Amino acid sequence: MSLTLESLNTTVIGCRKCPRLVRYREKIGRDKVRRFVDWDYWARPLTGFGDRNARLLILGLAPAAHGGNRTGRMFTGDSSADFLMRGLHKAGFANQPFSTSKDDELRLIDAYMTAIVRCAPPANKPTREEISNCNNYLATELRLLPNIRVVLALGRLAFDTYLWMLRRDGIDTRRYKFRHGALYRVPGTPSYLAASYHPSRQNTQTGKLSPAMFDRVLRRIRKLTIAR
Repeated sequence: MSLTLESLNTTVIGCRKCPRLVRYREKIGRDKVRRFVDWDYWARPLTGFGDRNARLLILGLAPAAHGGNRTGRMFTGDSSADFLMRGLHKAGFANQPFSTSKDDELRLIDAYMTAIVRCAPPANKPTREEISNCNNYLATELRLLPNIRVVLALGRLAFDTYLWMLRRDGIDTRRYKFRHGALYRVPGTPSYLAASYHPSRQNTQTGKLSPAMFDRVLRRIRKLTIAR
């Protein structure tokens, strides 16, 4: 049977490759914070989410402990999701400006969200081994999303991980440097790599990443995704 997104997602959800991440995600699901004490935490790995014909791939770091790890969907239920969805909605990549639960009727338009690590890591810092363990899922996902034209890496670690994947495919990435708003054409392919600061609270509340800054990145991407 040929591999599909459905079969990949089934494998992802059942993954227990990283003992540290398994312990942490399950502990968070048991020892809930007060504001979410009534929630039944997902506490398992997350699959990607979005439009299967997408031309934009949004590549994040990992689920948040009380965001995706709680709700069961990428960029859902935390401040990063709030910031990201407002921008995607404004740029026409989402049908609504919020992502609060799997039942909120969010629909991505020409966009697909995923991450380099599928489980919430302690202190939001996965190890190299944990990133490596998850990388085959991302590589397979990319193969199953054939229309991707732009990969938007949110944060340096997502950016560097994607560069590592390109180098593994024999692509010279020495001139690719992480900076907010950077945009690179990937040689030998019809695709681009774009970079943004991650929409974490640490970045958005300090002004390192503003809505206007993120909007400018998405406007450039929109032009690329609609170009023929």
